[in-house]
Amino acid sequence: MSSDARRAEYLRTIGIDLWMPRTGAVRGAAVRCAEASPRAQPGPAGDEEAWQRLRAEVLGCTRCALHQSRTQAVLGVGPTRCDWMVIGEAPGAEEDRRGEPFVGRAGKLLDAMLRAIGLSREANVYIANILKSRPPGNRDPLPEEVQACLPYLHRQIELVQPRLLLAVGRIAAQNLLGTDEPLGKLRGRVHRFGERNVPLVVTYHPAYLLRSPADKRKAWEDLKFARAALPRSLTG
Repeated sequence: MSSDARRAEYLRTIGIDLWMPRTGAVRGAAVRCAEASPRAQPGPAGDEEAWQRLRAEVLGCTRCALHQSRTQAVLGVGPTRCDWMVIGEAPGAEEDRRGEPFVGRAGKLLDAMLRAIGLSREANVYIANILKSRPPGNRDPLPEEVQACLPYLHRQIELVQPRLLLAVGRIAAQNLLGTDEPLGKLRGRVHRFGERNVPLVVTYHPAYLLRSPADKRKAWEDLKFARAALPRSLTG
């Protein structure tokens, strides 16, 4: 299958019909994004040891009560030094079982969304969650759980050194930005995160898009907006 055919398949997965005349510009944007996709870079030699320490801490963490009900903690997946970092809410049942974020149907949709702009968890995007342990019944994280887990995420961001953060879903966006604004008001803007003022863009969680497929086109617009928010030096 050619790269154009694969890209068309990814876009169809997220609800973008390329055959429609109105989407010609969208297809061109997808091609440009894929051709200019950033690549992962190896980190300093000391990073490997830092990641090993962090992984050991997360896997053995007992900072909140969630450690009593989880199968295993879920740190993250992807190159440990890259330009893009996707941050979600918390592991679900399948993530808790497999120890990897965003698997199952929501994970497949996220992968298709990322591949439509030339990204993948294998090559050039790191994926993590606000919480590293699954809340029972997939309920929303409690404030004390977020407070206990955020230092781990901050250390991940320090190690990955992303040029852009993509927050997927209300919980991730609100906790990263320290706000209670609804997701609808947070979309379509470039926020800044941390001392490095990393650009942060907000979009829908893939699990929500599975329930509300009519909003997949809005998510596609968010992805294009996020790609444009990267520093000009990275966009070719």
